[in-house]
Amino acid sequence: MPVYTQEDKTILAIEAIRSARAAGQKLSVLRAAKTYGVPESSVRHRMNDRPRRERTQPERRLPLRLASVEDMANLLLRARNGEPFALLRNMMAKYGIGEGDVYNFDETGFMMGVITASMVVTRADRRGKAKSVQPGNREWATVIACINSGGWCIPPFVIVQGAYHLANWTTESGFPGDWVIKPTTNGWTDNETGLDWIKHFDKHTKGHTKGIYRMLIIDGHESHLSAEFNNYCKQNAIITVSMPPHSSHLLQPLDISLYSPLKRAYGDEINLFIRASINHITKSEFFFGFHRAHQKVFTKENIKSAFLGAGITPRDPEHVISKLHVHLRTPTPPIANPSTPPPWQSQTPSNSQQTVSQSNFIKRRITTHQGSSPTPIIKAVEQLSKGAQAMAHSLTLLTDRLRTLEDANVALAKRRRAPKSRVQRGGALSIEESQVLVEEKQKGKRLAPRNDEEGGPSKRAQPARRRCGVCGETGRNARTCSKDVESSNESNSDNE
Repeated sequence: MPVYTQEDKTILAIEAIRSARAAGQKLSVLRAAKTYGVPESSVRHRMNDRPRRERTQPERRLPLRLASVEDMANLLLRARNGEPFALLRNMMAKYGIGEGDVYNFDETGFMMGVITASMVVTRADRRGKAKSVQPGNREWATVIACINSGGWCIPPFVIVQGAYHLANWTTESGFPGDWVIKPTTNGWTDNETGLDWIKHFDKHTKGHTKGIYRMLIIDGHESHLSAEFNNYCKQNAIITVSMPPHSSHLLQPLDISLYSPLKRAYGDEINLFIRASINHITKSEFFFGFHRAHQKVFTKENIKSAFLGAGITPRDPEHVISKLHVHLRTPTPPIANPSTPPPWQSQTPSNSQQTVSQSNFIKRRITTHQGSSPTPIIKAVEQLSKGAQAMAHSLTLLTDRLRTLEDANVALAKRRRAPKSRVQRGGALSIEESQVLVEEKQKGKRLAPRNDEEGGPSKRAQPARRRCGVCGETGRNARTCSKDVESSNESNSDNE
């Protein structure tokens, strides 16, 4: 039975009075108020368009403060955010699901050649935001990950744009054998991919189930709500629980503690490619970088921390609700831009132009030095020496970077030389399955005989051997041909 507030009852009383009057019947305000259990004055004032008391506060010079609005918003959010935790508690109790059988899965997208924003080191006098070089490849890839409250994860499900599985995805990605790659037309998920993934989930979690049912926390994406997806879950004892919309940053463990660090770690890997002058990120580089980033982020400690941050295991709704606060920030005024550059002040130079300016400064001080203290000149010379040392250090760093570039180019050349033969059209394949198909195709190529145009086995073309221009035999030429000598002797004897 629904629970009505006093405001709801007041509105119902007014509607009853208006409906009775429209039907030609008489219903007094007092009787309607008693019927719905509200004060008569509230119904009468509302029918006379008298505003509610809280709405007249600005006119009474008692406007609401931001702190009051924040308190009201947090009060409403506390009431609303208690529902998901109550739902989880009730579902776990109904199906007898323990904390070790609770999973969370979600998907996230990657632009292969785009690095996420991060903190960088710049000059202290720099204005505005620093910008990093981006490789520019905006090809989309989707990763579906799933974690368990016990601190482990199932193998990722990687979706890339394409029509065929290529052999170098298996040989050069570095993925373990149970990771799955699936090419689609746009690199996004759909209902078919959602069904493929739930089968992948069932395969890797069935052996870890402690009870009868497994709970899978989802975000309500369309591909997670298809009929095929739900039917498979029902047939395999998988209980899905959808979180409210626009709450992933508070209630989804993957979004809370893992996906942001994963993208930063992937950006660090791509930054290494950029420093090695690899400015075009292909699928091979994406697979390589994502694998290393996944190893760094998806640790047991981070996964447990994700469930703790979502208030799921151990169950702690207040941990989430306590985050609902408004923070006001005053922007920092920008630094004024001087119209004319100031004259050169003695300092440690950091480039060739500043080195010249510092040298000219020392020359001027030596020229004008007459009986004054040499301390400023000595200090300027020390600064020049410090700048020279800094440039020597830069040379050392550049030498190290050159060595890094050479190593990266060797690894890149190996990945680019790897065969890219087609393995299978569409579908999801684990690395282990793909390796089997690649080996079978290579074995078939070695055993298959090569035929020529007439149907017989082809023979390797033999290089042409030179022949004599007189007799047509090999091993001699016209100058050394014996038959030419014999024919000359015969012609001489005939003449005699």
